[in-house]
Amino acid sequence: MADYFEQTVIQQTIPDADMTPLERLLLSRIFGCEPDHDGWYFFAEESPSTMIFATRAELEAALGAAPEPDSAAHRHVVEQLAELDPDDTEVELDLSGTSWEFFFQDIVKRSKTLRYVSVVAAFTCSKMRPDGFGGMAVLITPDTIIGKSTNDLIEDFLAEAGLDDSDGAGLKRPDPTPPSDQEE
Repeated sequence: MADYFEQTVIQQTIPDADMTPLERLLLSRIFGCEPDHDGWYFFAEESPSTMIFATRAELEAALGAAPEPDSAAHRHVVEQLAELDPDDTEVELDLSGTSWEFFFQDIVKRSKTLRYVSVVAAFTCSKMRPDGFGGMAVLITPDTIIGKSTNDLIEDFLAEAGLDDSDGAGLKRPDPTPPSDQEE
């Protein structure tokens, strides 16, 4: 069985003051993190997590500490907490219905120092499979989230080289065997 990894680095240090307590809690569970001066360096050694665990008390404290009801993190957590039994003290948050990119975008929107966040990821696999390797780069600004994978870059290169079949005609390769139009 092959194991697939998405090693990810958030290239900018995210100022602690720019994050809500909820964003800091979620991002520190989605990614590994280390303090870096007055901020945090986020990374994923294997892959960003899409399922994270927290206590209801942690989540409710983070929600109440600095509420940002318009933020993606706030909306997502409130929505998931509403679906749980009120007696549940341990919470398993499914983040597959949202994306950590939206959390960073909300941070950039509020930040006085960050104009953007850039992300670089490497796709690797424990076996040498053609679909198990590559990468991506993502740029997160207040207004947009854009990214390209290495497959996107190869498609761009093919288009630049005229090898992408964009005109629908297909490329004609010379037939290796000459036509037999000579009769004997």
